Amino acid sequence: MNGLSSSEPAASVQPAIVASVLTKRYGSGNTEVVAMREASMTVQAGEVVALLGPSGSGKSTFLTAIGLINPPTSGTIAIRGTVVLEGELSRVNLRAFRREHIGYVFQKSNLIPFLSAIENVQIAMLLNGESKRASRKRAFELMDYLGVADRADNLPSMLSGGQQQRVAVARSLANRPSVILADEPTAALDGHRGRQVMELFAKVAHEQGSAVIVVTHDHRSLDVFDTTYEMEDGVIAKSHHSLSGISS
Repeated sequence: MNGLSSSEPAASVQPAIVASVLTKRYGSGNTEVVAMREASMTVQAGEVVALLGPSGSGKSTFLTAIGLINPPTSGTIAIRGTVVLEGELSRVNLRAFRREHIGYVFQKSNLIPFLSAIENVQIAMLLNGESKRASRKRAFELMDYLGVADRADNLPSMLSGGQQQRVAVARSLANRPSVILADEPTAALDGHRGRQVMELFAKVAHEQGSAVIVVTHDHRSLDVFDTTYEMEDGVIAKSHHSLSGISS
C-alpha cells in the first residue's frame, strides 16, 4: 500500500477527539425523542475504535455529531484540541473544518452521480487545493488498493453497491484526515473486502496518526480495533480495550 499514508505521521499529546456528555433531542413535550443521552468518548491520535449496538441505539446520531453534520442539543465536542461545538453552537467554520480534518463514510456511498469514480475521490483533494495531477495519482493508489481501480472512469450508476462503497472509503481517506468516521462501511461488502477495509483504516490510523471511529455490526473484524464501545438507548454504556492496546 505504498504511498497511501503520510510520510510524516501526526503526533499530538492531546486526544484527537473528546466528546463530552452529548445529548440529542428531537421534538418537544409529548413528542420529544431523546436519540442520544450524555454520551461521552475520548479517542487518541492513532486509535481505532469500534462502536457497537443494536439498531436505533444512537450510534449514527453520535457519529454525525462528531462529524459536525448533526450537532448535539447539548454537550461539547473538541477535535485536536479545538472546541468545535458547544451544543448546537459552532465555534469554528464547520464546513471548512470538516473538509480539512474529517473523512466520513456514510451508510450509503453518497457519490456524486455525474462524476466518475476517480473524480469522486479526487474532488475532496481538489477542494483542499491539491493539484489535479497529484490528486489523480493518490486517488488511483487508494482505488487500486481497494480493488476498484479498473472502474476508475465509470460513473457511480455503473458500479455495484460494494464497488460504490469502496470508492466512498477511498474518498474518505483522500485528504489524509486526522479524524476518520465510518458508519457501517462494510455492510455492502463480502467478508474479504470488509476485512480489507477495516485493516486499511487501522493501517492509516497507526501510520498517519488519524483517530478512527467505525460503527459496525461486523464482529468478524473486531480484532482490528484498539477499543470497542457499546451503545444502548442513546448511552455509551461500556468499553473493552484490546490486549494489544494502541499500536505505535
